[in-house]
Amino acid sequence: MTQRATKRPETFRKPAHWSDAPPPKPEAPKDQQDPDGLSPTRYGDWVHKGIAIDF
Repeated sequence: MTQRATKRPETFRKPAHWSDAPPPKPEAPKDQQDPDGLSPTRYGDWVHKGIAIDF
């Protein structure tokens, strides 16, 4: 079994566009009214070409 590298090679230099800043915090979801009724993301059912599918 080959061991996995745990450090970057000594010759590695990070690209200029990389930042040390932490990623931004995600925004809170906005509560929206569903104009068609029940939201498929809430109940897990989707309609594809007239057929309700669940995945």
